[in-house]
Parts: sequence; structure tokens; C-alpha cells
Amino acid sequence: MEDGTRKSGDLWSGLALAALGFYIIIQASQWEYLGPDGPGAGFFPLWYGVVILGLSVLLIVSHLRRAHDRGNPTDWSRLGRALSTWFSLAVAVALFKPLGFVISFALLTYFIVAVMYRRPLATAALVAVATAAGFYLVFDLALSVPLPVGMLGF
Repeated sequence: MEDGTRKSGDLWSGLALAALGFYIIIQASQWEYLGPDGPGAGFFPLWYGVVILGLSVLLIVSHLRRAHDRGNPTDWSRLGRALSTWFSLAVAVALFKPLGFVISFALLTYFIVAVMYRRPLATAALVAVATAAGFYLVFDLALSVPLPVGMLGF
């Protein structure tokens, strides 16, 4: 392997995601795929693992085909934006229990739209409220799948 390939985040993340996808497929294949009432416990995880594995293979192949981009230095501003998005997602997940899913997801959406995409605050607020309400309407009301509820009852 040449030096650019060993240091590539695309290659290593693709390999890690391929391993994760393979592990999910192995685990999901041990569960019931289809039951008398429809999809079993292994149906969605199996297809989730297949999709992860397929997309990770595409990531690895696309990296190996981009030979001309291997010499570019790391763009730290883009990396910082990506890491701050991951961090905000981790914070939102940590806030599920105290604030509930709806409020945590609205805050996450607001941060991404306002800070990451640099849209006006009113637009970010509208998008945050609309997406959180959409999740609540679809999952809690339409599908009767309870979302995590916080101290405020949302």
C-alpha cells in the first residue's frame, strides 16, 4: 500500500463500516427474518447491515479510484465542521433522557441549520419545529411508537 492509502480516512472508515455491516448481518441472521405476523426481529437489522456493507464497499472503491486526490493536505476547517456535527449528535442523544426526543431533536436540527449551514435563525427555528413535530406526528401519534419523553412531557 502506498503512503496516501494508509493515511486515508475514507479507506479506514470504509473498512471499519464494512466490518460493522458484516457483524450486523451475522447477528441479524440468527434472529427470525419473517414471522406469522410479518417481518421478524432480524428483518430490518439484516437489511441495515446489507446497506452498510454495500455503501462501505462503494466508499472503499471510490477512494481507490481517486488516485489524483491522495496528495492533498487535510482541510482542517471541513474536518472541524464534521466533528462538531458528530459532537452535536452525541449531545442530542445524551439529552434524550432529560429533555426527551422531540426537544433534543429540535435543538440538534436548529444547531445544524443555524450554525453548520449558516441559515437565518428564524429559518433554523422553523425547520427545527417542523421536523420535531413531524417525528412526533409520525412515530408517536400515527404509528403509536413512543419516543423518549423528558421532564417536560415531550
